[in-house]
Amino acid sequence: MAGSTRGAGLRRTVRSTGGRLIRRLGMLPGGVPDGLGEDEFLQGTTLSARAVVFFGDPPESMYQIRQWYTALEALDHRVPLVVIAGDSRTARLLRAESSLRVVTVAQHATLDEILTGSDVRLALYVNHSPQNFTMLSFGGLVHVSLLHGDSDKTVSVSNQHKAYDLVFVAGQAAVDRFARNLPYFDAPARCVPVGRPQLDVLGPDPVSRASSDRSTVLYAPTWEGANPSVAYGSVDVLGPDLARAVVAEPGMRLLYRPHPLTGVRSPAYAAADAEVREVVEAAAVADPGAGHEVRTTGEMAATFAEADVLVCDISAAATEWLPTLRPLVVTDVAAPWATVATTPLLRVAPRLRVDGVEDVAVLLRTQTTQDPAREERRRLVEYYLGDVTPGASLERFVAACEAAIERHEAELRRLADVRTDDGGEPVTDGDSPDARRR
Repeated sequence: MAGSTRGAGLRRTVRSTGGRLIRRLGMLPGGVPDGLGEDEFLQGTTLSARAVVFFGDPPESMYQIRQWYTALEALDHRVPLVVIAGDSRTARLLRAESSLRVVTVAQHATLDEILTGSDVRLALYVNHSPQNFTMLSFGGLVHVSLLHGDSDKTVSVSNQHKAYDLVFVAGQAAVDRFARNLPYFDAPARCVPVGRPQLDVLGPDPVSRASSDRSTVLYAPTWEGANPSVAYGSVDVLGPDLARAVVAEPGMRLLYRPHPLTGVRSPAYAAADAEVREVVEAAAVADPGAGHEVRTTGEMAATFAEADVLVCDISAAATEWLPTLRPLVVTDVAAPWATVATTPLLRVAPRLRVDGVEDVAVLLRTQTTQDPAREERRRLVEYYLGDVTPGASLERFVAACEAAIERHEAELRRLADVRTDDGGEPVTDGDSPDARRR
């Protein structure tokens, strides 16, 4: 028996050592956090912050938090903030790309230690990663879902939102979307409209586009989706034909901006994406003056600024394009089993179907020269995004974070009073927000 026990212990040691080696060599499968934390150095400390952003994902998901850098840095000036990463590679990128403070935590026990006795009251999340549940266990914090875009995808009204205390949304359209699609969810009480701080640089015409006799068509499709019910992507069914049709038009320039996760799940989607890139790159070589380009870096707002018309799938790109007041075409290619949480935008924007791609050049010329839906889209801007005056959304976001902290501390005090009135245990430092500041 003793030999068996020693053998089992040896096997555990080998597996543990092997796992650490695999993580340190970067040999993990895609999408898996490396779990290399700073836990040893964090033991015995607390976080000097009032807010945290929890991001447990590997670098492949960095696009989800990158778009929040400016807003989070602004929040940090008024509410001290720390990003808690669950992957050392992600942490390195966060430190290199932003001014945010970052710690890397691999173990739940470390989280418990650095949060206990701290002044942290707000936890923010930019996705629905399963990793989030590590953080959601702490009741002393108010947990707020931000996500990384507002759209008619069903992920925008996912049942996972119920795990959070509050959901910061772009505008009234999102509140109504929740109310119509998510059962047992009090949308008016749980949703806080803050706009989209990422769009504060946008306006009706944020950057003067280069003078040209060509109209720039921005094709910004979404990815294939993690599962069939959220398969909204168009690249595999019309992307190459769309690209060929646009570059064949003397009066058009094609700017192709694929989603960062394009092709990660579907080989067919990856092959179609490669074909679109080949079409664009070949056209750019054949006619350098046309300006055809594949764009995979930089802020989406900067890419928007170059375009005269957007072609996109059901995604956040459609919503975020609205303040430009320029023409919009949304593809209608969702698989039969995919679900859509519709709001008025999809009824206003012209839809591009697979059987209509041959006539896409005619559609795009009509949109850029006549833009028949402009006034209808203009009326939707406030409904989807609220006040889009530069700086307004950023201020609403920061103020909403401050209000959430204040509200949660009041609730913690109420619960402490209830326990005292019930003859419960005396309030400890871990229960009282005032005691934490002793």
